[in-house]
Amino acid sequence: MSKIKGIDVDYTSGRVAKEGRKSTLSMFMVMVGFTFFSASMWVGQNLAAGLDFKGFIGALILGGIILGAYTGTLGYIGAETGLTLDMLAHRSFGKKGSWLPSAMISFTQMGWFGVGLAMFAIPVAKEFLHLEVTPDYMPVQGYVMVGIAGVLMTASAYFGIRSLTIISYIAVPLVAILGTAAMIVAVKRGDSTLVEQFAKVNDGSLGIIAGAGLVVGSFVSGGTATPNFARFSKSGKIGCIVTIIAFFLGNSLMFFFGAVSSIYAGGNDIFEVMLNLNMFYMAILVLGLNIWTTNDNALYSSGLGLSNIFGYPKRAMVLTAGVIGTLTSVWLYWNFCDWLNILNCTLPPIGAILIVSYFTNRNEYYNDNPKINAVNWASVIGVIVGAVVANLLHWGVPSINGMIVAVICYLIGNSIIKK
Repeated sequence: MSKIKGIDVDYTSGRVAKEGRKSTLSMFMVMVGFTFFSASMWVGQNLAAGLDFKGFIGALILGGIILGAYTGTLGYIGAETGLTLDMLAHRSFGKKGSWLPSAMISFTQMGWFGVGLAMFAIPVAKEFLHLEVTPDYMPVQGYVMVGIAGVLMTASAYFGIRSLTIISYIAVPLVAILGTAAMIVAVKRGDSTLVEQFAKVNDGSLGIIAGAGLVVGSFVSGGTATPNFARFSKSGKIGCIVTIIAFFLGNSLMFFFGAVSSIYAGGNDIFEVMLNLNMFYMAILVLGLNIWTTNDNALYSSGLGLSNIFGYPKRAMVLTAGVIGTLTSVWLYWNFCDWLNILNCTLPPIGAILIVSYFTNRNEYYNDNPKINAVNWASVIGVIVGAVVANLLHWGVPSINGMIVAVICYLIGNSIIKK
């Protein structure tokens, strides 16, 4: 018997009802906010270091097309079915088999939540409190800041899609406007145009294809959780279009923030640019809101995944994930980023299998009482093999390599099972 009781306004284990669907503007804000994350700025810095301005734009467009095809399709599926990633996985991985994608999503998103807290607390502790922070030591004031941020972000994620929407309405315009204003001021104060500055600093080490690979890799893992949010769109078409536009605009803005920060201020995010422009309090506001939107989405997805595995209400699982992420935040920041990047390569195969499963078994996704096996081993093996290939094959785009291999394994495995 399920432990999930009472009215579930987030439709954790069922379809989003018609009255639960959100406006197109609300979905746009939530989806753009999902992409606002400081780690994406690091990718912008790497792109600026290896590409001229023309190549930078080319990489953004090509990578955006690839990401749009992947996340837009997942957005369509989520909105059409009204189901979470975890409930979609029931039909493609089996009831117990769905625990694998749920665990992978929950673990990585919980990890990024913790890293995000430290990304906010450590720079602010250094600049605002003038504390010395190293991988081996952070003063107690820094931990207090982590704790306060963790409580606030966990609280907003606890209340689900409604509070995520409110935070996004506040954060998205502010981050976009203030961040863009800071970029413009930085360019105007520089001694050369944006195009000229790109030409000065890049070493030509990247091609457009390689740059597009960085663009795809920066968000393809988080984009796998797209159905968790797109399911609140009013139709599959709207879910698809909003996802593509919001993700392209949001990611591109983050890449520009990182690139301009690097070539004009020598830093890796807009926080440092704003500090150099004597916009200290605005910098803290932009950094905090930037991280808050993505951290809420990450914790929300983590709660859904843990709820699928353990059967407890999503809200209880959000609190659990928030506490764990907060307590381990600083350690995660200094020790776990590389591991999280490795784990990120394991998520795209999940999305690829969900897509193929949906389009080859559509009727099962609209049946409220489908025949669900305990485990679909073709899907499980596909994800495992795809993840191994994505992490070990150093050719092309790792996430795409993993998706292709996962789909091949899934199709072959399913054909064998049916025989």
